Amino acid sequence: MDHVASERHWVAWHRQYDVTGSSLHRRLAIVQRRIRETLEVQPAGEIRVLSMCAGQGRDILGVLADHPRRDDVRARLVELDPDLAADASRRVRALGLGGVEVVVGDASDTGVYDGAAPADLVLVCGLFGNLGDADIRNTVEWLPRLCQPAATVIWTRHRRAPDRTPAVRSWFAAAGFSEVAFDVEEGFLLGVGTHRLVRPTLPYRPGIRLFDFIGDGEDARR
Repeated sequence: MDHVASERHWVAWHRQYDVTGSSLHRRLAIVQRRIRETLEVQPAGEIRVLSMCAGQGRDILGVLADHPRRDDVRARLVELDPDLAADASRRVRALGLGGVEVVVGDASDTGVYDGAAPADLVLVCGLFGNLGDADIRNTVEWLPRLCQPAATVIWTRHRRAPDRTPAVRSWFAAAGFSEVAFDVEEGFLLGVGTHRLVRPTLPYRPGIRLFDFIGDGEDARR
């Protein structure tokens, strides 16, 4: 798939979020519920959020549209596709979210998080289904470098056979995270994990490549 075709593919892929009853529509609702719960228990003051491969930012922006802590949030949404990033930026402006920035950049390059990490909430949604096992594990092991103490990470991964979500959950545990929830829905292959960091954080380091994107997102539609 060439670069232009790839951009068109991902723009079309995101339209599935608007299809009521689709896997992506249902997954989005679960992710937004977990984001709301996370924001509601944050202490007073600034809440820092990072979103890797943020797409149109539907998950966090949909919550911040009416959340009472919206003005406390300082978020960086990282998205490589410029059309999707432009959609997210338009939504940010429409909602008047002065604390949210959208960066057109490669989420696999840790340099894009400079100045925004460490965060209280890290969103890794729509990513793990498009990575090989080694890159998923490497990303999970690196997440403590993007996290504040007791930070929450919300991630998604399809459960198509062979289901790798048990392995991903074990990698989070090994990296020092406690599982808050793992949400599934009958009749769908979606999985949404919510984990909280319970080990000491690690220092942020720029210039590290975390993963290579290999999938086309089709499994996430199921």
